[in-house]
Amino acid sequence: MTYNIKYDDINDTVNNWNDRKDAMVRLLQKEQPSFIGLQEALLRQLTYLDEALPDYRYIGVGRDDGKQKGEFSPILYDDSRYHMLRSNTFWLSRTPEKVSVGWDAALERICTYGLFENKQTMEKLWVFNTHFDHVGTKARKKSVRLIVKKIKEVNSQNLPVVFMGDLNLTPDQKPIEYLQTKMDDGLLISENPMKGPSGTFNGFDSPAPINRRIDYIFVKDLAVSTYLHLDERLENRKHISDHLPVIALLEK
Repeated sequence: MTYNIKYDDINDTVNNWNDRKDAMVRLLQKEQPSFIGLQEALLRQLTYLDEALPDYRYIGVGRDDGKQKGEFSPILYDDSRYHMLRSNTFWLSRTPEKVSVGWDAALERICTYGLFENKQTMEKLWVFNTHFDHVGTKARKKSVRLIVKKIKEVNSQNLPVVFMGDLNLTPDQKPIEYLQTKMDDGLLISENPMKGPSGTFNGFDSPAPINRRIDYIFVKDLAVSTYLHLDERLENRKHISDHLPVIALLEK
């Protein structure tokens, strides 16, 4: 699952985190994904989810200082099913190993990744999670190429790879088209028709159609049996976040 959970803006009186967080926990408990790539998670949100989901641990750092400050792009993983063997975070910039803003981006942006091993089968896979800049056109283009390069660099054993996140790009834009030449777009290779709205961004606009797709799960050397944009809501029909979670059921 990839899920932009909308950062906890304390000034937000209409779609406040405190009104959404319990429903989000119920959603995650119901779906029980092996891996959850979150975006816009502040430390207090990540801590809350981590404590509410005892089977999960997480990897990741805050983008503002490489520690706990600012938004995380963490990966939560089901510790009952997977070992974490290796993890790291890099910045989407010309200097990926240190805190930095890339190209024409408005903010620091990061990608967190880990190498995981299935406790039963001993099979390994890489999981990458990111959140691209919402302003920088060049930054989004360069970020795709940087991540493709990083995957090639670390994946010397040619293990299966999952790359997911809020890319702030629609399928008709060139960086997505380029990415589709390097990895498989989960929606396009799903054995079953995609379920849910065509888009993933709802902007907290409850009655509006959801048709802007900017959140993705890409895979390499994995099959996708089901791909879903999950439109689950609060009891008052308001959205749980301004993005829908994206879920893919993967097979070797």
